[in-house]
Amino acid sequence: MKISIGVWIDHRKAVIVSAPHGDEEITVIESHADRHPGRIDGVANCRAHESNQTQADDVIERKFKQQLNAFYDEVIGHIHQASSLLILGPGEAKGELDKRLASTKPGKRTVNIETTDKMTDPQIAAFVRESFQVASPVNMLG
Repeated sequence: MKISIGVWIDHRKAVIVSAPHGDEEITVIESHADRHPGRIDGVANCRAHESNQTQADDVIERKFKQQLNAFYDEVIGHIHQASSLLILGPGEAKGELDKRLASTKPGKRTVNIETTDKMTDPQIAAFVRESFQVASPVNMLG
């Protein structure tokens, strides 16, 4: 059975669109990975900087990579059964997911990667439907 799945991904979240039994399913997975701990909405912490109170850059980067790898593994757990996979996103995360998928779950599948801007969940679902030429759930009912 051919299973087509689309994933929009960045370092903050993944939106997975699949229709395994004819009913479209949208799953959102948050990464909880933070490259800049202590920042709130992109604004740095105002406390005085002391070397013994902040983590070294390499420690922060290593923790960030570990969080991303756990995030990618969770996403792979949702998409591993796909025979056709479309990976979308605005940045590096789509390529990183593809590499992780190839190294952890090798298999025969078609993988297409496209660069897109930020999209809403319904926009992602429509893009995936159009890419795989699947009828809209509204059209399937009517």
